[in-house]
Amino acid sequence: MSTVLITGAATGIGNLTAQALTRAGHTVWASMLDPYGRNDVHRRELLDVTAECDGALRVIELDVTSQESADAAVATVLRNGGDFDVVIQNAGHLYVGYTEAFTAEDVTRLFNINVIGAHRVNRAALPHLRGRGGGSLLYVGSTIIVTTPPFLGPYAASKAAFDTLAVATSYEANPFGIETCIVMPGAITKGTQHFPNATRAGDSSVAAAYADLDPMVARNEEVTSALFVPGVDPSPVGVAEEITRILALPHGAKPFRSVVDYTASGVDAVNEVARGTREGFVHRMGFGELLTPRQQRSADTESA
Repeated sequence: MSTVLITGAATGIGNLTAQALTRAGHTVWASMLDPYGRNDVHRRELLDVTAECDGALRVIELDVTSQESADAAVATVLRNGGDFDVVIQNAGHLYVGYTEAFTAEDVTRLFNINVIGAHRVNRAALPHLRGRGGGSLLYVGSTIIVTTPPFLGPYAASKAAFDTLAVATSYEANPFGIETCIVMPGAITKGTQHFPNATRAGDSSVAAAYADLDPMVARNEEVTSALFVPGVDPSPVGVAEEITRILALPHGAKPFRSVVDYTASGVDAVNEVARGTREGFVHRMGFGELLTPRQQRSADTESA
């Protein structure tokens, strides 16, 4: 079993994943903003779950917009747990609205959470993972980087940057035995706080210029829900279950990408073409060895 640090565990996919991994027997460090204040109810919910299943879960504060907070969270895990081998990059925020109407400051704030936040956590965690000779970085990405629906421009751009950062980091993590997996959920309109807590554009005067499109924006959740495959439960629980399945796989057997999509959008097919193109290009550069994780260093190897 693994010891897992997960970001954004207060609600939605992060919360459900923390619960699922705890029930599966992993040791979980569930991080969130302000766990004894605004997220106290979510902290208590997770602790109730771990008590029910006699699991090992601890809640820790981590603000991905602060390098000091990320460093402190990792230091706390190491000080109290001794080791961890999995980081789940899940923290994120949603923007809904007209792209032009989001100010530069709006977009900067979003990228600070969704992209640079993951980089901060990597900078805090990777020295430990390198030192232990292996581990896993699991990123909760999105099919939106392929489907790119309307009225989600800054969010889609941030998830694309998040994905590219994950891929680029994987080249440098693989030689140290650190696996990368990008789980790509499709549209999920219920069971998370993404849509209810979404930020709207800051420039209301520009947004007003697009008023003719307001009825489309208002129907966004409704029309997205209409895309779900009949008979399938489009729940974020499925994402948590897929993450749990992946972490149960042995080192070297985890998929680089995994799609959990209830809309049959065809993202798997696009991923396969993109994978072949990217890997072919890297091989042509002579860097093919960076595409797969080196065998994880075992305790026996370390003591030999």
